[in-house]
Amino acid sequence: MTITGNAALAGVLGWPINHSKSPVLHGYWLRQHAIDGAYVPLAVAPERFAEAVPALAALHFQGANVTVPHKERALAVCDTVDAHARRLGAVNTLIFGTDGGIHGRNTDGVGFLNNLRQGAPGWSPADGPAVVVGAGGAARAVAVALADAGVPAVRVLNRTRHKAEALAGELGGPLTVADWADPAPSLGDAALLVNTTSLGMTGEPPLPLDLAPLPTTAVVNDIVYKPLETDLLARARARGHPVVDGLGMLLHQAVPGFAAWFGVTPEVTDGLRAHVLAA
Repeated sequence: MTITGNAALAGVLGWPINHSKSPVLHGYWLRQHAIDGAYVPLAVAPERFAEAVPALAALHFQGANVTVPHKERALAVCDTVDAHARRLGAVNTLIFGTDGGIHGRNTDGVGFLNNLRQGAPGWSPADGPAVVVGAGGAARAVAVALADAGVPAVRVLNRTRHKAEALAGELGGPLTVADWADPAPSLGDAALLVNTTSLGMTGEPPLPLDLAPLPTTAVVNDIVYKPLETDLLARARARGHPVVDGLGMLLHQAVPGFAAWFGVTPEVTDGLRAHVLAA
């Protein structure tokens, strides 16, 4: 594939950025659709972020993804922010308009839901309560997505209770706080369990959660994808739970940005998963 002077440009802003899989997955789609374009990693220190984003727009980039530690900082550089990103307090997708404006979105929630639906097609929001482990930015995105999808009860389970209470109090709706010391009552009738913490990630200890009270019909999802099958997913699989790994969330959240920047709505396929895993 040849890149010309008319190439559409996009990238991902982070610090550091060498760990990001985004260039690999966007590069796959660019080649698949024979698009004259490029998607590049952009290492930007926090203190330079506010000047880097307008510079990209001036260089005729179509937009960019935003990753750690810039997602909250990105709100301030946008001329417009969609309601979902405003509610989450974080932007992960920037679109540079033909009007010169910088427009912010957050696609983490839709990425989570689309991954869940693809990985567990039998799951429905109406099936019953969901338990979300964690109370950070990822937990916020997941909890909002579940609440907006119509899950009747979203229970936040976090080792530090006051963080769970702050999250549930701020978001309201069907969110309540589960008891970390005694999680069995919150798990007993749950239809979905989602780990949004880093526990279980390579180099981190496993999530210390007993699955015995969880109905074996409940879907278990871990947003961690290194390793692809965490200790939580391995234990859930052994009990007969439907399990969903975290890689698809990364892949699905990338779809809206690619469509906005390059004019093609790509698909998340087994071929894409294999390509990203091999990278």
